[in-house]
Amino acid sequence: MNNSLRSRCSLSSKARTARIKTLLSGVNRVPGALPLSTDDTVNLIKQHRRCKGSSRLPFLIVAAAYKAAKAELDGRVLRLAARNAANGQASELREIQIRLVGDDKTVTLCEMKNKAVQRSDIDRALQKIAAQGKHVQNYIFISTEAVADDIREYARSKYDETGGVEIAILDCIGFLRHFLHLFHRLRKDFLDQYQTLVLHESDSAVSQGLKEAFLALRQAAESAD
Repeated sequence: MNNSLRSRCSLSSKARTARIKTLLSGVNRVPGALPLSTDDTVNLIKQHRRCKGSSRLPFLIVAAAYKAAKAELDGRVLRLAARNAANGQASELREIQIRLVGDDKTVTLCEMKNKAVQRSDIDRALQKIAAQGKHVQNYIFISTEAVADDIREYARSKYDETGGVEIAILDCIGFLRHFLHLFHRLRKDFLDQYQTLVLHESDSAVSQGLKEAFLALRQAAESAD
């Protein structure tokens, strides 16, 4: 890389960092301000998901929820472990494993789907559980699409067959709304965790524009009368 190109890349990086810093200064700028309501928080996330290139966001939504609530669940801290796809691409990250601290057994697996869940997805999940040889109490699909009744029934039917492994299928926004009502006082913690995850993602997974969009949307929502 010649000096001229290196200089332009450096300036571009500095400009991107400066833009993020400026937008961050507008978030939480009123000390002691009332947190956004659950509905306003959900609407903010829905607006962000409507932005271009948002396929990575459902995973971050769920990860942020669990991180925000980890101290509240059973009064014990939960550890999140994420697994890359076979090709090692971080942008393909689609699974959250939740383990109790001090326990090597997996309690819950969450898998993200940017499409409707099919029977074949449920069958593969059961194969994955059997292959791992670990105790799984819940396997949760969180989808960006509506869930068909016959698919819900198929998932429900596996409970007895597996000796107590519960397969659940939730839509992403429905999951978030339920979470924020259940852990109402953590709604700001959720947004802070989500913001941190969004900003820390590589630009290949969450673009600079998508990062700036969230900060601008949050600033507008928090500034609204």
